Amino acid sequence: MKDMMSMIKGRRSIRSYQDKDIPEEFLEKVLESIQWSPSWANTQCWEVIIVKDQKIKEGLQETLPKMNPARKAIEQAPVTIVLCGKLESSGYYKGQVTTRLGDWYMFDLGIATQSICLTAHSLGLGTVITGMFDHGKAQELLHVRDGYQLVSLIPIGYPAKEAPAPKRREISEFVHYETF
Repeated sequence: MKDMMSMIKGRRSIRSYQDKDIPEEFLEKVLESIQWSPSWANTQCWEVIIVKDQKIKEGLQETLPKMNPARKAIEQAPVTIVLCGKLESSGYYKGQVTTRLGDWYMFDLGIATQSICLTAHSLGLGTVITGMFDHGKAQELLHVRDGYQLVSLIPIGYPAKEAPAPKRREISEFVHYETF
């Protein structure tokens, strides 16, 4: 297994996949990484839909606008992981929101997403986090229950090619000491 910094620096958004199935034990490792992700007061507000059926993936693909570069990946990857968040759970105490920012589920799902992507990368798999799509149509297609929000689609599979690293800001450009 790679060291953590190599994992973080090496992970890429993969939009083209090999026609090769993912071993079930690899998918289980990815799901285990979600299980052990931190969340607000351990609410574990995520629900995960695993999509392998080609017709459903084609339906999901249709929810993405034509200009979305991940459009092809939804159908091409052997699996698409769909992340949903339980509303009014994370960031709430006794039914009352506890933070100025309101519902905290997006933060928790962001952590779970990072867990998915880094675990997949450690197994030689690629992912792309997809958020630009018609959420309402996707929720309807997947029968997401009331009280939950479908947040992202994450195709996962073996990368068809290596992707170069994007340019990153220097640390000195975004770090502030004592005050902004």
